[in-house]
Amino acid sequence: MTFNFDYTEMKNKFKLLALLSVMATTAQAAPFLAVGDNAEIFLTGTLGVRADSNIFLTSNATSDTIFDIDPGLQLVFGNGSAVKGTWDFTENFSEYASHSGLNSSLASTSFTAGIEDGKSKGTVTASYNQLNQNTVDNTLHKDVLARRNVLAAGANGEVSATEKTSVGLGFQYEKTDYLLSGFNNDETATVPFNYYYEVTPKLDLSAGYRYRGTWVQGGEDSTDHFFNVGLRGELTPKLTGTVNVGVTERHFTHSPNASLLGIDSSFSYAVSPKATLQFGVSNDFDTNSQGQAEKNFAINGSGTVNLSEQWSVTGSLSYRVIDYLDTSPARTDDYFEGQISASYQVNSVVRITGAFAYRTNNSTLNGAGFDDNVLSLAANFRY
Repeated sequence: MTFNFDYTEMKNKFKLLALLSVMATTAQAAPFLAVGDNAEIFLTGTLGVRADSNIFLTSNATSDTIFDIDPGLQLVFGNGSAVKGTWDFTENFSEYASHSGLNSSLASTSFTAGIEDGKSKGTVTASYNQLNQNTVDNTLHKDVLARRNVLAAGANGEVSATEKTSVGLGFQYEKTDYLLSGFNNDETATVPFNYYYEVTPKLDLSAGYRYRGTWVQGGEDSTDHFFNVGLRGELTPKLTGTVNVGVTERHFTHSPNASLLGIDSSFSYAVSPKATLQFGVSNDFDTNSQGQAEKNFAINGSGTVNLSEQWSVTGSLSYRVIDYLDTSPARTDDYFEGQISASYQVNSVVRITGAFAYRTNNSTLNGAGFDDNVLSLAANFRY
């Protein structure tokens, strides 16, 4: 294994982040800059290191140590007004100790704004992310990372129709452009519609329909139709969440249509004033980076315990069954991921987090299975 690592360059970057961290540690809990009476600008940043046992997520594991430096800005606006929102920008610098050809400088930005006046509410979101990482279903390309740009935008609104009913409508658009050959660019547009009926002041019944169109460059386009009923709100004094269950049909331009039991759910359970659990189940269609259609069944859960005002511990588990459609031979993957992390809040500005993650994929396709361990340590600041 060839070791290519510019020690001087990395040392200078660590000195810069160390200086920023010291400045943040001694700072007070106040924004970097106030803009008028209802907007604030914060400086954000992360200095981290990761030891990854399988950077390409392949059966023949390749390990490396990655250094991350992520300076950024955050604008918070709408303090004291009906319209509130945030805008974030981060430049993500990643340097690999042994594979310098994977070094990258990638931008990430997101915008969220919301309004609520008692009878109606709505949100608008937009984001653009430059990514350079692999996913569980990228098994056709070895020793490369899936470099891509992801643009997303959407809006959701809900309006009261009567004293006990309301109507929700939304739109979401996402476009993924890959910068390497062999990957399939794709676009999706989603339009959900829901009708809500208030059963109790804290619980609603719902009936809904969701349309989703997927267009794949060099692949087969499809449309999805999810007809569902559900619940949202407070199910018990400690259990809140949403659940929608129904039938999802996928119509292809050329292949035979497919259907499944559609599930979309998310719950939160307050174990105690200091401990919270989140969990959910989903079952839906998807399209991977090679333009292949998939059925995805997933179970996920996480929990957070605040041990003190400074210490918190978080753990998460997820299990995913990926059934690839129209492949020969047939392929099914079982993917599992678990993570545990501990965070220490140094002050109102600086937080230090250590984490360990384990990922494994078992596949009926030879060579598609893998195991991965990631040990990380990061200092985050917001001033």
